[in-house]
Amino acid sequence: MAFSNTYDVTNTGSAVSNREDLTDVLTILAPEETPVLSSAQKQRAMATNTEWTVDSLSSPSTAGIVEGADVITHTDQFAGRARMGNFTQKFRRDYKVSDLQEAVESVGPARIAQAEAKAIRELKRDIEATLCSSNVKQQATAADPYKMTGLGGFLDAGAADTTVPAGFKTPASSIYTNTEAQANAFSETAFNDIISSIFEVNGVSNGLVLVADVGLRRVISDFARLSTVATETSIRNVNYDGGVAAIKLSVELYQSDHGIVSIVNGNPDCMPNNGGTTSNSGGFLVNPEYYGVHELIPMGSTRQLNNGGGERGFVDCALTLGVYHPQAHGLIQDVK
Repeated sequence: MAFSNTYDVTNTGSAVSNREDLTDVLTILAPEETPVLSSAQKQRAMATNTEWTVDSLSSPSTAGIVEGADVITHTDQFAGRARMGNFTQKFRRDYKVSDLQEAVESVGPARIAQAEAKAIRELKRDIEATLCSSNVKQQATAADPYKMTGLGGFLDAGAADTTVPAGFKTPASSIYTNTEAQANAFSETAFNDIISSIFEVNGVSNGLVLVADVGLRRVISDFARLSTVATETSIRNVNYDGGVAAIKLSVELYQSDHGIVSIVNGNPDCMPNNGGTTSNSGGFLVNPEYYGVHELIPMGSTRQLNNGGGERGFVDCALTLGVYHPQAHGLIQDVK
């Protein structure tokens, strides 16, 4: 690492003696929230291929039973079970600080502890982006690593991950994808249609969390308008306490016919395009009870041998995503 400062040593005269003014402040601007990772159940993985089973109930019967009829046939209650799984993916970020950099006074500062902390922050963002991705799991080979299926790969009516059993794929009615026929509008009705679809499948929609990207979050907040017709004047609620008038238009809880949905911001650096044509325009409607993160190697930091150039190390972990039932969730894509 080369060392420099802002002294003007080329200017002869008294200016050579001027001190530099470098404030001891280091600023990093980058979204760090990891709502999908933070909301997930945490489980222990026991192998590089984590699996689970899914099942469903048969349709209700109103046929009745004839008096005196004996039971002569029996139903295999487990015939409809299917197995799902995901591969464990390894994540790693390395760091190093030279011996000279460790010794000098620097802004920030820029020592091994700060390098390690930054690597951990970057690793968490790597995990969040992978969980939110449309990646499809990949078996490891001599040249290729294990890769996990992300939420976008599981929550797909066409099931990007083809190992999702046909009877357990996310219904098309639980997925919104903008088309020209929809006139570029994601409406409150469309939002409620997804919630209703999830309820119709599993009878539960209370406890849903919408992880919304920037564009979708703004659309949801506009539901708070009393009028959404373009030709009419929009009316907003204003809270006035006698001092400051505040326009309240942030929707954090949405009470639907089938329960309350919590709305949180997705990390804009980690949310995917979701297969649409507009970035920052989608979201995942998830039930935290039906997905989790399985850790094979918990996140940790390893310091390596200093061979003379300075301290170094890496942070790593190995984990996978378990979507225990794709029909418990919804997907919103390409909102404009």
